[in-house]
Amino acid sequence: MTPTPRSPRFVLVLSENWTLTTGRDLPTLVRWAREAEDAGFDAVMVSEHIVLGPDAGAKGVMGNPRDYAYPGNQDPFTPWPGSLMLLGAIASVTTRIRLAAAAVLAPLRHPLALARDIGTLDLLSEGRLVLQPTVSWSRDEYAALGVPFGKRGAILDEQLEIWDLLWRGSPVSYSGTHFSFEDVYFEPRAYRPDGPRMWFGGQHLHDRLLDRLVKYGHGFHPLGHPTPEETDRLAAAMAAAGRDAADLEMIGGCRPVFPDDDSVSPLEPALESIPSQLEQGFTTFCIKPSQFTDDPDGVGAFCREVVRRADALVS
Repeated sequence: MTPTPRSPRFVLVLSENWTLTTGRDLPTLVRWAREAEDAGFDAVMVSEHIVLGPDAGAKGVMGNPRDYAYPGNQDPFTPWPGSLMLLGAIASVTTRIRLAAAAVLAPLRHPLALARDIGTLDLLSEGRLVLQPTVSWSRDEYAALGVPFGKRGAILDEQLEIWDLLWRGSPVSYSGTHFSFEDVYFEPRAYRPDGPRMWFGGQHLHDRLLDRLVKYGHGFHPLGHPTPEETDRLAAAMAAAGRDAADLEMIGGCRPVFPDDDSVSPLEPALESIPSQLEQGFTTFCIKPSQFTDDPDGVGAFCREVVRRADALVS
């Protein structure tokens, strides 16, 4: 999708690292972000839940606690600090690294209130915010917050329309099924005239995801790899809208290979797929430190090793 870069870009995943630190020790996550910037990483990523319910672990808790949290495989006691506040703290101690809020469960908040937080963080970081709004999967979480689970996609679509209006100037009026308001003045706006950069992702390229990518997307963050048919469909839809699919940032990952449920993964096999992913158009790669080290004081060294090994693979 995008030209092969000289070197892959790396995103340090700061969520779910609770084998390395506790969910209450957030200054450690801020320190890791600063160390990742010093090591040459391109971004840090923080995901979120507001609350969890019993359906968080309905499919059985993951065997190795270092693995990724997927729908239904996690302990409901898993910590999920507020992503935008945490990224705000990171913005204050870094200067270059991008701040990926992925994923923000937008339908659980009013779009005007969420736009205020998003715009403020984007200004605070001078345009370094990357937002990945999503609908998520937990019926229990939606029920707790009184938001209809079955309408979450339609709610997000209205939110995206509202944000697109807000970033461009005041006053703003909107009349939709889920949100309506008149003559709203919204200042200060985001750093760029068209708002923060936005990624969208999902397990499959369904119609709504495709529409969001074409209308608002700056990056595609699929869960896994899109099929050739999905890639062709995305390229055609972008071209029909007067956009070039090559301009979309493609976000891939580095999959751990755990020898057992008690050990970290070796780094080398997790990086082996990077050259082939680069050839497929992926440019940016997410990696979670707790999957590869049990040393909370070694994250900076881990980041430097990732960059060194990856550069060697593509040189």
